[in-house]
Amino acid sequence: MSAIDRINNDIVLIVDDVPENLALLHDALDESGYTVLVATNGESALTRARQSLPDVILLDAMMPGMDGFEVARRLKADFATHHIPIVFMTGLTETEHVLAAFAAGGADYVTKPIRPQEVLARIAAHMQNARQMKQARTALDAFGQATVAIRAADGKLVWQTPLARRLLHDYFATTRDETPPRLLEWIRDAETARREGREISQLLVADGSRRLLSSFHDQTGDEEWLVVLREEDHASAIETLITAFRLTSKEAEVLYWVTQGKTSPDIGIILGSSPRTVNKHLEHVFEKMGVETRTAAAGLAMNRLRSSTRLDAGGGGD
Repeated sequence: MSAIDRINNDIVLIVDDVPENLALLHDALDESGYTVLVATNGESALTRARQSLPDVILLDAMMPGMDGFEVARRLKADFATHHIPIVFMTGLTETEHVLAAFAAGGADYVTKPIRPQEVLARIAAHMQNARQMKQARTALDAFGQATVAIRAADGKLVWQTPLARRLLHDYFATTRDETPPRLLEWIRDAETARREGREISQLLVADGSRRLLSSFHDQTGDEEWLVVLREEDHASAIETLITAFRLTSKEAEVLYWVTQGKTSPDIGIILGSSPRTVNKHLEHVFEKMGVETRTAAAGLAMNRLRSSTRLDAGGGGD
């Protein structure tokens, strides 16, 4: 990768109150092709980090006023900046200070006096990891994979793709980067089902003619739950049922609303038909599906819709 490419993509924020340290690090990083930003105190570091979202932060541990440990804690508590790797710079090599750096959210540390080549090597390693994470999230959205990661320990929303952020806002009315309570409750139920070897049901949230399906994808090595969100409307679900069971459009509509827990009178109101007509359609549905009850028909239909969702989410098919 050329220096020009890296200037366009890789940003390092240096936070230090000593001008000599800033100059030494700035020159070394700049010569290596990084875009370099600087901050001389904790408050300006937080502001600069939120504004520019650097790929890596070099953070002095001991500064007057707000020290580096507090800066790191605030960065990690902010959804916009919590993913940024922090490399602490400190002359404190005692065990408690090293532990404090990691406890505050640091990914690494270097000791003073600063050795530019060591810093460059550490930055390169963390930059590569940050770049891979960014590419992975971009790729997920590019393929329509609205994905969120939820920390298992406390249910905190760790990261989400832009498409997932929009869907969470649209269906759960989230105003902040938080895990919707209904989604979190379902995730915990899904995790329990996984541990007990039971089938994991999808979460379905309806909004007018649209609906959102949530699929549980186990845990990552970092103890995070992964959930894939997929939006569809009633029309696409009905089309799936038509194809799967060779139903007429009206039969598929009736079956779809049966999967939504609607009674025959309810379906009659929705479709502008009498309950008797709805039941007549259901008789044809049962015959074509080879079942005898509404429950059995709904179960088969939901399994087919879930299967369709998994195939679409995985990008595969027949």
